[in-house]
Amino acid sequence: MRITDVRTVLLTGPSTNDPYLREADETRSAAFIEIHSDANVIGLGETYAGYFCPEMVPVIVDFFKPILVDQDVEDIPELWARMYHCGNFWCRVGLGAIVLAGIEAALWDLKGKLLNLPVHQLLGAGCCHERLPYYATGGPSNYPLDKLAAKLDHYLSLGFCGIKLGAGSFQPHTGHVHSSEPDEAAHFESNKLDFVRRHVGDDVRIMLDGHMNEHPQPWTLETAKAVLSACEPYDLFFFEEPLPYSDPEAYGELCRSTSIQIAGGECLTSLIEWRPYLHAASFDIGQPDASFTAGLSETARVAQELENQGRHMATHSWGAGGSLMQNVHVAFSCPNTAIVEVAADYGPLHSELINDSLSSEGGFLLPPETPGLGVILTENTKLRFPFVPGSGAISSVPGKLREEDLKVRS
Repeated sequence: MRITDVRTVLLTGPSTNDPYLREADETRSAAFIEIHSDANVIGLGETYAGYFCPEMVPVIVDFFKPILVDQDVEDIPELWARMYHCGNFWCRVGLGAIVLAGIEAALWDLKGKLLNLPVHQLLGAGCCHERLPYYATGGPSNYPLDKLAAKLDHYLSLGFCGIKLGAGSFQPHTGHVHSSEPDEAAHFESNKLDFVRRHVGDDVRIMLDGHMNEHPQPWTLETAKAVLSACEPYDLFFFEEPLPYSDPEAYGELCRSTSIQIAGGECLTSLIEWRPYLHAASFDIGQPDASFTAGLSETARVAQELENQGRHMATHSWGAGGSLMQNVHVAFSCPNTAIVEVAADYGPLHSELINDSLSSEGGFLLPPETPGLGVILTENTKLRFPFVPGSGAISSVPGKLREEDLKVRS
């Protein structure tokens, strides 16, 4: 078998079918990499860069393409190393590493399809779990409280036994609102958790996401400590991103100050970028993303470093269907996986790629059995969801606003 071509496919479609999450994000862009072979088998991967800056992906894929054409997939780590070394001045971290994640995933998908094996059987020691807990990534805390209750009920009706909500609140006409003042933020989050816990009971895993990497006025360490202290009575499974990624030592201090597990790491792009956070013991639960953290193998290396510290891993996943399945396969191949993130009520850029490759039972994911990653991108899907330039997600700043923020301001 020889690789004959490497192509990028950009698409734009509904962000999700979740009516509560769509209030904040109506559409998503996605970037997929196809690796064609002379065996008439196509490997498919996704880079999470396609959600943010899709127009930049094809140029980088084309840069690496000559390294892959006419090669086979017997030694994927070697092919990854060649690409990584060729771009070592600019892809050790950042966008180059993120695009490499999608290319490497397509190589693993191709190899799995050729061997008739799911990818998790090809990584490390193979499948390490008979099942894994998973949670609904719920996005913002939709307000008022009756809407938040309906949101929770929606996820429970879909079979989820774990739910993650954003800090602060969201209403369509005001957008995201959060306080940076310690007492005010602590009071708001504890009151919200009191309501949530009373609504769902004690058996549902609850998580909060500070999204502090995205806020123009993120919490300080003082505010984060106050919020975490106020949240301790409500049995949180973890609190994600209570601080921005500007100070690994502050994250480490926060971990030591609270009984709640601190999670983070979704925007770290390679093991090199992870190492200061590993050294500072910044996270009780690390959240690498196999479509962002330079690839499935690199994500597994991050998980191994976390395991060496006695810490756990919970794969991040907010890309489209390829991204989700890449993270599911890595999760099953890593012994210290604690839980898996799954987009609840996902849209066609998930469902039309995954079909029935992902299955669950009683609040747990089961190991995928479909050869490769279990994703197929059909010509019909490509035609139905043509790429819209400028559809990548951004953090709004003066002069460049998200479409959703423009609607709020109007």
